[in-house]
Amino acid sequence: MSVIEVYADIWCPFTHVGLRTVVRRRSELGRADVAIRVRSWPLELVNGAPLDVDATAAHVEELREQVAPNLFAGFDPNRFPRTTLPALALASAAYRKDDGTGEAVSLALRDALFEEGRDISRPDVLTNVAQTYGLNDGDAADVGEVLADWHQGESRGVKGSPHFFCGDVEAFCPSLIITKDEVGRVHIERSVEALDAFLEECFASV
Repeated sequence: MSVIEVYADIWCPFTHVGLRTVVRRRSELGRADVAIRVRSWPLELVNGAPLDVDATAAHVEELREQVAPNLFAGFDPNRFPRTTLPALALASAAYRKDDGTGEAVSLALRDALFEEGRDISRPDVLTNVAQTYGLNDGDAADVGEVLADWHQGESRGVKGSPHFFCGDVEAFCPSLIITKDEVGRVHIERSVEALDAFLEECFASV
């Protein structure tokens, strides 16, 4: 099966929108033969600190108001995770099983955080996700593949979360155009043309 690779972190709200958009567009284009493999880009290691909950909540509101009114329904800043390393490790374990399970768990973890208001750093939350997909909940303790993905992403020139690769084609957050005005307000637009250009080139190569 051909693969779109995505370097991303689970608590990145732009990735939540971007992944859902790509999954939907893949279905619309009838390319179920192309897997989406979400690799770890652990922002707490990249940036040397966990994501700031207030800044993330502000981005959630910006995304919901400007491009994604149907997403982030249950997001709860009071249950924001203190780390995503165990959740990323669980997603990596899911991909060891197969691409379909890996993709499903990657999306389920983001839904747990952004749609259900669950703290994905809690062991009981990860156990619930693991058991739903027939995984060993102890896999969340193994961050070796998370670190390997991070270092591989550095060598590939990953710019941030989410960064997409498909063969020789790559694009940073191709489904969204994000800008700031002169007073620092964030403006977000969907970019169907940019996403389709990436996917057209991607699908042509696979």
